[in-house]
Amino acid sequence: MLQGAFAGLAAGGVYAVIAVCLTLMAQLVRVINFSQAAVGMFGAFLAVTFAGMGIPQIPAIALGIIVGALMSALLGLVIAIWLPEASISARSAVTVAALLLLISISFILFGTKPKTFRALFSGPAFTFEGVVISQVTVVMVILALVVAIAAKLVLGKTSIGVKLRAIADRPVAAELLGVPVKPLAIGVWAVTSIIVGIAVAIVAPTQTSDAVSLSMLVISASAAALLGGIKRLDLALIGGLLLGMAQGAAAQFSQLILLRDWIPLVVIVVFLLWNQRREVWDAAR
Repeated sequence: MLQGAFAGLAAGGVYAVIAVCLTLMAQLVRVINFSQAAVGMFGAFLAVTFAGMGIPQIPAIALGIIVGALMSALLGLVIAIWLPEASISARSAVTVAALLLLISISFILFGTKPKTFRALFSGPAFTFEGVVISQVTVVMVILALVVAIAAKLVLGKTSIGVKLRAIADRPVAAELLGVPVKPLAIGVWAVTSIIVGIAVAIVAPTQTSDAVSLSMLVISASAAALLGGIKRLDLALIGGLLLGMAQGAAAQFSQLILLRDWIPLVVIVVFLLWNQRREVWDAAR
């Protein structure tokens, strides 16, 4: 069971990275970007295609991630221009359409079969109490920690962070004060896409590598983000890692292996029910 839990940390790391990016986007540009993992998937598939053309692995991955970032930035531009005052629900609905569009395009361009990814990191990193910890697990946990800490520092300690928080709190007032609202918002879309693209490229060789499975990583990441109320980066990070460990541990039992993919859905439903119940209590007071 312990081996399975630690093995699940690799997936937990990518959940945590995407959850942190979902939280950042919700707080800074008022969008829950359901296409986040799909953009990473598309970039990873492009990397495989570029590698098949003879381009070395690292440049191929970099090109795929850059294309994904440009696509994400374009989506952010569309939302910034045509839906600047729309609700977070309406803006997020556009990303659901983008998710389905990316999956459909990937079927057309790359086919429906899973892709074979060449691992960036392979083999064990070390052994702890008889439990083998893989290199991918170590890299993903470190990446998740770095992303969460870096985001916290940038938002709290830099001038760009101050501008981003101003955009989040008072976008109209920030624009009147000369803050470049649209470029910064588009930058958030692009940077978060790059981060997720890196995470997907690292973990894809260890996951079911078809377009739908990789795109649906966003479900587990959304569950992790909900554990932090889509407000706290630290809880999104912890939630992602714990969900991965829970799924890894469940996979060790034949009776539970079919239920492990339901864990994030259960978390989402419980959170929504609890949140609704709390609103009823608040109204009753």
